[in-house]
Amino acid sequence: MKRFKMTIGILATFIVAMFFVAPGLKAGNDVWNKKTTVAFTQPFEVPGGQTLPAGTYVFKLLDSPFDREVVQIFSADQNTLYATVLAIPDYRLKAGETTVMQFQETTPGSPTALKAWFHPGERGGHEFVYPHTKAVQLAKATNEAVPYMPNEFIPEITEPATTPTMEKAPLKAVEPSGQDVEVAEAFQPPPVQTAALPHTASPLPLIGLMGLLSLALGFGAREVAKQRAE
Repeated sequence: MKRFKMTIGILATFIVAMFFVAPGLKAGNDVWNKKTTVAFTQPFEVPGGQTLPAGTYVFKLLDSPFDREVVQIFSADQNTLYATVLAIPDYRLKAGETTVMQFQETTPGSPTALKAWFHPGERGGHEFVYPHTKAVQLAKATNEAVPYMPNEFIPEITEPATTPTMEKAPLKAVEPSGQDVEVAEAFQPPPVQTAALPHTASPLPLIGLMGLLSLALGFGAREVAKQRAE
């Protein structure tokens, strides 16, 4: 009977492992804060009216108790905090293999404005929220809706202590026409695309699993019969 239980246990463990082993699982702080080092070859503008020169910067999500995305932009050595900005969830149709920084065209002669930040292997990203005055300009220049908060909620300094006020700011989006709309109306995630199982997919894994189950049941029945005969 002990040998019977041990064999059944081994087979069950093997079957469970076939379905629940998750390859590529990663851990560490860089997973939740999305720490990313990016080199910029040209100056760029961030929400709040600040223009950062070309160079290398570190982007990280702030660990905040508020249910909003706050992005902090540091120097390459992370000793200097340049900006603390608010973002909303953004989406793209396909996940890329590298970090992507999207920009918005501004008036001629002005630096491009940072639009969104996407992580490798993810469809979701972060679209940056601008003060209302700047958002109106960007919406007209790009012919796209731009998320905004009232001008008075943009922090004047870069310390994290300013984020509670910023995170409670009412958010809207402005259309190229200048009309205000709800953020959820202007920025909707793309429809989920479900891939059908190819017709050429082999049924061998399922057949193998059924064979293992049949083997386990047959072996168990034989052991039970032996026990009764004894």
